[in-house]
Amino acid sequence: MINRPIHVVGAGGIGVALAWSLCRAGCSVTVVDADPQKVEHGRREGLTVVGHGTEQASFTLFENWLLPTDALVLLCTKTYNNAAVLAVLPETSRLVPVQNGFDPKLDQRNHAAEGIASFVSECLRDRPVTRITRPGDLHLGARRSVSAAEKNDLAELAHALSPGALFAVQSVDDVRPYKATKLMYNAAISPLAAAAGVDNGELLTDPVAKRLFFGLLRENYTILRHARIPLSKIGPFHPDTVSLILRIPGLPSIMGAFFRPSLRGTYCSMAPDMVTDRTEIDAYNGHLIRLAGGLPCPLNRAAFALVNKIVRDRLIPGRAHLHELEGALKGEPV
Repeated sequence: MINRPIHVVGAGGIGVALAWSLCRAGCSVTVVDADPQKVEHGRREGLTVVGHGTEQASFTLFENWLLPTDALVLLCTKTYNNAAVLAVLPETSRLVPVQNGFDPKLDQRNHAAEGIASFVSECLRDRPVTRITRPGDLHLGARRSVSAAEKNDLAELAHALSPGALFAVQSVDDVRPYKATKLMYNAAISPLAAAAGVDNGELLTDPVAKRLFFGLLRENYTILRHARIPLSKIGPFHPDTVSLILRIPGLPSIMGAFFRPSLRGTYCSMAPDMVTDRTEIDAYNGHLIRLAGGLPCPLNRAAFALVNKIVRDRLIPGRAHLHELEGALKGEPV
C-alpha cells in the first residue's frame, strides 16, 4: 500500500480501472473529473468494474480540486485535456501520466515516469463504471534518469497495482519504447475505426479497412525506425516481427483472422470524440507526421486530414469515409 494520497485525474476507462485497483489495495484514492454527473454518481455509488465489483473512493470536481503537496498524481485524461490540468499542477508534483499519444506540453514537464496500458477499458460516459473488453498489461517505467525517491514512488505504485485481477503490471527500466510501440498500433487502429464508426475487429474483416490498417502499420513502423525510436514488445510479437509479417504476401490476412476475435466488440477511445470538436488525432498521427519530417507518410497525412474533416464538418462516421484514403495506399499489398 502507498502511504501518501493518490489522485487519479480523469475518470475514463483507464482512470477508473487504476483507481479501482488502488482502492482494492487499500490506498487513499481521490478521483478528479470535470463531469458533474460522473462525480456525483461516484460519490453515491463508488467505482465499478463490471464483473469485478465496486470500490469506494473520494470524488471531486476538477474545478474544485485541491492537491495535497505529498500526493501522487496519475494523469489519465485524454491528451487534449492536459493543458488545463498542467496549468493548475505545481511543477514539483509527483506526476505519472497513463495516456496514449504524445503531448509536447506534457513532455516539457520532465516528469520521471509514465504508464502505458495495453488492456482496453471502456467506461460509461456519465458514470465511473467501466468494463475490461480486452485483457492486457500495464507497463510502468522511467522516462529519464530517476532519483532514489522517484524510483521508490514507481516501485510502490507497481506494488500497489499488482494484486489486482484487471491487468498485469510490468515494471520496466525505460517506458519510452513501450509508449512508441503502443503509438504504432493506436495510430493505425484509432483513425480508421473512428472514421468508419466500427469496432476494432472490423479492421480485420472489411477488405478496404484491412488494407488501410496494414498499410498504416507498415508506415508507422517505418517512421519510428526512420526517427531511430526504440521499440519494445507489447502483445505476442515485437514490432520487428510485425513488420516482417506485413511484408510477406497473404500472411497478414492469415494472422488477422487469428487476432480478429480478440478485437471484436472493442472500440477505440477516439470513437466517442468524433461527435465533439476535438480528438487525439494530433497526439497520434500528428506526432508521427512530425517525426517523419521529409520522409513520405501519405497514409498518416490522409488519415489525419480525414479525421479532422469529419469533426470539423460534423460528418457522420461511416465505412464510406475509408474510400477517401484508398488513394494513399499506392498499390500496397493486402
